[in-house]
Amino acid sequence: MPTRTVAVASRSGLHARPASIFTQAAADSGVDVTIATDGDDAVDAASILLVMSLGVPHGQEVTLSADGPDADRVLDELAALLATDLDEEP
Repeated sequence: MPTRTVAVASRSGLHARPASIFTQAAADSGVDVTIATDGDDAVDAASILLVMSLGVPHGQEVTLSADGPDADRVLDELAALLATDLDEEP
């Protein structure tokens, strides 16, 4: 199962707006994706409640895992999204 480890760039971590953007992208990917912090169990990356329950602050590393035919592409896209400050206005 492919994985990616990335530091969360959003100033507020994975809370509110950044979590919403991330979980929507995970849900839209069509691939089963999980997210985990060091030492915690992986949770469904498409669930905003589960992602927010991780309490990921700015700069903390998370590990994404996916299973499916496009897993590598999806993980690359989601990792790039987390490496972006999603708190900034477009």
